[in-house]
Amino acid sequence: MNLSEKFASALSHDDFLSRYATAEQRSRWDAVGASITLSDSQLETLRGFGRELNVLCMAGAWCGDCIEQCPIFRRFELASPKIRLRYVDRDHDEELRGSLTICGAPRVPQTILMNEDFEPLLRGPDRPLSKYRRLATQLLGANCPTGLSVDAELQRAAVSEWLELFEHAQLIARLSPRLRARHGD
Repeated sequence: MNLSEKFASALSHDDFLSRYATAEQRSRWDAVGASITLSDSQLETLRGFGRELNVLCMAGAWCGDCIEQCPIFRRFELASPKIRLRYVDRDHDEELRGSLTICGAPRVPQTILMNEDFEPLLRGPDRPLSKYRRLATQLLGANCPTGLSVDAELQRAAVSEWLELFEHAQLIARLSPRLRARHGD
């Protein structure tokens, strides 16, 4: 699969929602986006990115997890000129859907974080660990030692976990001997 071509044909955040979201879905994405805040240290981390990150996200405008997670990615993109984010609809790209599975299913959202040459650095999960901990508590019972978060706490945890993934990818690219030689750093 040619990730550069996938990225080139993918849609920006707004174009993705304009094409695939209903008015109600768009309203939910926008409401979550408006509720996300980044701390000064998180903004400093994002603004300090020195390498371009191309982020390809397979999503569905209808998906509750996408509504919770994708606006976080958009907030990162707005905070860092080094992040380029594009979306592919899960139901309209069979090749990507078949390639990006979790536990045998094409779960969304899923991200591929790539360097400037569209070489994969990391692949993101469909949900951050904080979300899985919350679900485990709800579904597996009180004896599951994960704790329970309120929504605002869950969102803060998710933002932190996603930022760690984006920073991890940034550091892989930043420390790449090949890219350091190319950029003279």
